[in-house]
Amino acid sequence: MGLARRVRAVSERQLMTAAQRDVAARLGTLPPLPPRGVDRFWQQVYVPVYHRLPWKLRAAVMQAMPGSHRRTWHPPEQGSGPAV
Repeated sequence: MGLARRVRAVSERQLMTAAQRDVAARLGTLPPLPPRGVDRFWQQVYVPVYHRLPWKLRAAVMQAMPGSHRRTWHPPEQGSGPAV
């Protein structure tokens, strides 16, 4: 797995964990386990910075990163005769 994909996967996981923590606080349920090690950096630095960025900047960063959002769909091939 390349560095960009790894960063994307970790950032998605950390943003999801932060969202789960917010929902748990709102609904009064148990939150996810507190972050440890490197996850503390992601939760205490990356997530708050990400949420403060304007949407246009976030969108530009997402477009610059490799991933499934860059794939384009090609039109289906046309059949040359009956299907039977």
